[in-house]
Amino acid sequence: MAAVSSPDEIRVLVVDDDALVRGALTMMLDGADGLRVVGEAADGDEVPALVDAHAPHVVLMDLRMSRVGGLAATKRLRERSDPPEVLVLTTFDSDENVLHALRAGASGFLLKDTAPAQIVEAVHRVAAGDPMLSPTVTRRLMDRAGADETSRERARAALRRLSEREHDVAVAIARGRSNAEIASEAYMSLSTVKAHVSHVLAKLDLENRTQIALLVHDAER
Repeated sequence: MAAVSSPDEIRVLVVDDDALVRGALTMMLDGADGLRVVGEAADGDEVPALVDAHAPHVVLMDLRMSRVGGLAATKRLRERSDPPEVLVLTTFDSDENVLHALRAGASGFLLKDTAPAQIVEAVHRVAAGDPMLSPTVTRRLMDRAGADETSRERARAALRRLSEREHDVAVAIARGRSNAEIASEAYMSLSTVKAHVSHVLAKLDLENRTQIALLVHDAER
């Protein structure tokens, strides 16, 4: 399915192997608060062609699919030079699923029982570059993150490569702060915060803000 989007609309690609779920998500999201569903995919192997055709800003990704699952599809997307953001929406909330999805480059992880308004909010947030996790997922992730001593030391060594300001920005991201909130709290301009975020990503070879948050949580455990 194709749609013509205005410059201000957030283009969304819905990926789920259940036709009823795809249809429900499309009905819920299309036209809601500046969103436009530009395509649907029944499996991860259909995603690259649809991304090429419609250039979505956000891909709403299921995990369990018959040919190419959401984790593999997310990794392939994030290897592109200008990839869309990926928001995982699934019924499976195991710790391993969460960690694998985020480390693959997903910007958010929501359960399918999340309220529609929260899903719409999540799409807006990840499109803006902010991570989005279900509250229950966040709590479990923080409880688990950094439990391994090797991971903890690796994370701490990585953070030592940052300047003091970059480190402060990374910690603020891990606390769930948006760029605007960081700018206000740290008395920096928004452009300076964005520059620091870019430097952190480049120095630590990370994909997105969610991975910055994971690294900080690993280091602090």
